[in-house]
Amino acid sequence: MHRRRFLSAGLAAAAAAVAASPSRASNAAKFQLKYAPHPGMFKEHAGEDVLDQIQFAADQGFTAWEDNSANQRPVEEQKAIGKKLERLGMTMGVFVSYGKGRFAEFDFVTKTDKAYQETLKAEMREAVEASKRLNAKWTTVVPGAVNQKLDPGYQTGNCITNLKAMCEVCEPAGLVMVLEPLNWYTNHPGLFLRGVPQGYGICKGVGSPSCKILDDLYHQQIDIGNLIPNMEMAWDEIGYIQIGDNPGRKEPTTGEINYRNVFRWIHRKGYQGVLGMEHGNSKPGKAGEQAVIAAYREVDSF
Repeated sequence: MHRRRFLSAGLAAAAAAVAASPSRASNAAKFQLKYAPHPGMFKEHAGEDVLDQIQFAADQGFTAWEDNSANQRPVEEQKAIGKKLERLGMTMGVFVSYGKGRFAEFDFVTKTDKAYQETLKAEMREAVEASKRLNAKWTTVVPGAVNQKLDPGYQTGNCITNLKAMCEVCEPAGLVMVLEPLNWYTNHPGLFLRGVPQGYGICKGVGSPSCKILDDLYHQQIDIGNLIPNMEMAWDEIGYIQIGDNPGRKEPTTGEINYRNVFRWIHRKGYQGVLGMEHGNSKPGKAGEQAVIAAYREVDSF
């Protein structure tokens, strides 16, 4: 009898200790949409290890994860991330396969020769192998800069031609390239792809399930605005969504975008994909990380 009382008291104390731990506090309520934190967003609570950060995100109710540089990680780490997400029932978001560090290049809208397209296909083959290890479905593609010496019509045609070649690799593997329009005014002046309407036209030209739009709402608010109507018109070509408030590119509720309304609309559309949390934290430290979680709880309440 005394032994049972002792064990009960010990279990109660252990449970209280876990509940009191800020780095492992569990929030069982899952978010309604698949918001995806990224490496470093919760490191003050979870530490530097990416697997611990994924676990912390899951404990807070997040059901997806995003890592732009995932395909640059060691192969064994990619496998570990994929297995961790699978065990937790989480969805892997995008990783960048073409565009990062190449924003100034305009080869993509200029060259269509066989040798150039073979380099693109080779990069997609690497992306396919990384996607298998990560259990990832989407990969980001940014078609580089505008060529000021070539008519925009030719650039669009060249872009479509190259994307069709890349789809030859992606389609059989079920990997979806998502083209990200980036704003000219604050972050990426001079890029070829800058708006959802333009991306819509390109995806229609490619005509492949492996070529869709990544609608980053932060970038689109800056460059063209009209967020919900543009999503409505381009919906059948939008494969992925990213988030960031404006100004500042921080969590929802810190800027001008009414994310509760936006997320309500997305939810009513029956969207089952990922919404990448492509933003920084507005405050430093653990308090800032808790503010991010609280902001998503607020805007997810619809």
